[in-house]
Amino acid sequence: MNLKVFYLLYMLLGAVSCLAQSKKGANAPVTWPADVPWWKANNLRLIQTNLPAYEAATLNPDSLVRDLLDHSANTLIINAGGIMAFYPTQLDFQYTNPYMKPNMLGDVVRKCHENGIKVIVRFDFSRVHESIFKAHPDWCYISPKGERIINTDMYVVSINAPYVQDKAFRIIEEVIDKYPIDGIFLNMPGYQVNNPYEGKYHGIDQNPYDQKAFAAYSQGQKLPTEENKADATYQKYLAFKKHTVEEWSKKLHELVKSKNSQIAICTYLDRYVDIIRHESQTNSLPYWPYMSSDNVSNAVQSFPDHIVSNSSIQQISFQSRYNAVEPEEVTIRLYENIANGSGLDISLMGDMRGYEDERNFEAVKKVYGFHKKYEPYFGRYTSVAQVAVVAPGAWPSGEPMQEYRGIQLMLKEAHIPYDIIEDAQLGNRAEKLKKYRLIVLPDITYLSQESVQVLKEANHRGTHLIATNRALFDNPQAQLDLFGAKMIQKDNDGAGNYLKPDDKSVFKRFPGQSMLFWKFNLGQYDFSASDQRFLPILTKGRPGPPEIIGGHDPSGYYAMGVKQHPASKAALLPINLGRLYYLHGYEQHKNILLDVIDYVAPEVTQLIQTNAPERVEAVLQRYVRNTPDNYTKKTDDGMILHLVNLTGFSGNTYFSPLPVRDLTFRVKSDFRPTRLFSMAQQKAVPFKWKDGYLDFQLDRLNEFDGLVMER
Repeated sequence: MNLKVFYLLYMLLGAVSCLAQSKKGANAPVTWPADVPWWKANNLRLIQTNLPAYEAATLNPDSLVRDLLDHSANTLIINAGGIMAFYPTQLDFQYTNPYMKPNMLGDVVRKCHENGIKVIVRFDFSRVHESIFKAHPDWCYISPKGERIINTDMYVVSINAPYVQDKAFRIIEEVIDKYPIDGIFLNMPGYQVNNPYEGKYHGIDQNPYDQKAFAAYSQGQKLPTEENKADATYQKYLAFKKHTVEEWSKKLHELVKSKNSQIAICTYLDRYVDIIRHESQTNSLPYWPYMSSDNVSNAVQSFPDHIVSNSSIQQISFQSRYNAVEPEEVTIRLYENIANGSGLDISLMGDMRGYEDERNFEAVKKVYGFHKKYEPYFGRYTSVAQVAVVAPGAWPSGEPMQEYRGIQLMLKEAHIPYDIIEDAQLGNRAEKLKKYRLIVLPDITYLSQESVQVLKEANHRGTHLIATNRALFDNPQAQLDLFGAKMIQKDNDGAGNYLKPDDKSVFKRFPGQSMLFWKFNLGQYDFSASDQRFLPILTKGRPGPPEIIGGHDPSGYYAMGVKQHPASKAALLPINLGRLYYLHGYEQHKNILLDVIDYVAPEVTQLIQTNAPERVEAVLQRYVRNTPDNYTKKTDDGMILHLVNLTGFSGNTYFSPLPVRDLTFRVKSDFRPTRLFSMAQQKAVPFKWKDGYLDFQLDRLNEFDGLVMER
């Protein structure tokens, strides 16, 4: 047999094997061990119907179930109680939906179960109806100005008042006793300071129950009236909020599990829950096409013992609920969920019948069907990333969010794999942090002493550090110990200044450039205790017409200092590097970070080497086949390279992605695969493996592909 014939047979057999596997995965019945909680399979294909009150009168359980099956959904979230009851409640402190059909919720649960669909019921205890407020005004929020937060006839409650502390549990208990539900979802848990539906800030709740609870917690202190992180009382209040929310969550967990251990608790918190929910939503420019990857990686790496369900929010905004975001954006969100280890999750405003904007339904059907077809390859991942980016919380906002996203954008475009870990969780991930080659802190401030110590230990063990902007500014000793830096002025407008990439042994990406413009923050630091200084800062010079400009002289300050530790380097760049790239996108600023990475930890760039365009997102994972017989298996079954095509994203619009052809990949692999195949094309992909690297080509990429490297 000649080589050409052999190669054709190899390709044919690989394609047949892929097709057989996909059919088996799609049709074979899957039964998980009885002692495994159902959500632990991490194979959610969830659709949430956020029902307006009036839709309770027209919802047809039969058509709802048909739609769920047509879209390959295996889990439903539907309204139950709290703001209003969608079932015949017997509790006088819960307002009943006036449009409710008495058997609606019970029929939905029964018919979903008959078709193998799990049902999670939704509660929202953030508000009560006006009739409840009039009877119990002391249950509700009061701003520092004495204002209430009101949405038409619904009033925001206080978390420490009797409604949340007692009545909410009785509502949940009533539903559990009436219906064989599979889970509960809590919407908007915790403290309220905004009216998000109207975009208005009101401030810290001053309800007497909150005042009393805080005084008891803080040994007599008064509730703060301003959110000021520099205020010790406010820091105490943050700890108080965390404590009270966790205590409430613990009580909920005890109640639910005492009723039925197989009922999942799902919400946006991390303590005493089974499924952490997150949201990808679009509400401000610039749009963030990596939001699902951002959300899922943050939750998965920060809370590895939890299942994560990242929801694609259909609506454009709270004020525009009846209009959906573009199908191309939803497609990206859902594929990024798959790539990073979440199931699929979409939140709709109401039933799917008679929907006001149905454009996304085909995208949901397509991606959910893809997930169902290849389900055994999804959901049990271990990241191969050697870089960790520290996130400023689970829901970043403002300038820290911009710095954080800008750093991510640089890494994504350079195809450098990275994990995300929430700043507050560093102390809980000490052993994990020591395994990274590089940790990036983009404008990360207010770290606990425990977290700082964890960073120091990782650095001592050989993990390199790169920090930007105001990172660790509130801990001068940590700045000095880690980076050899002393802060002179942390806030300094850099507009008009220039940076000078004069050391070409480090800054190799600047041919033809001797000055790099700046704007936003440009901190002034004393790096005399560091081992190396780079990027001299030039003064603002003379602004004006061309005839008089110039005068950009050395300021004596530097935009980068590096301290050499026994086994690692630590670099501080007290500049708004990420924010500048996030908002303006000049590649020269991205090249600063890439050159610094090449200088301190060049090995992290070698995991994926490709000619793929910058707008092709690459996520590399080790996987264990997600099947019942593999549930206890610890060793991986291979790797998957997920490719998400973002070439249709223009910055403020999502178009269909452009097909990308003739992609080449070199992937670091400690094993020679027995088979490599494309999920999207359902065929084998030829490869070579030598010296720990896997080389292969992909002839085309449309929206998404998963390249499976089986052991």
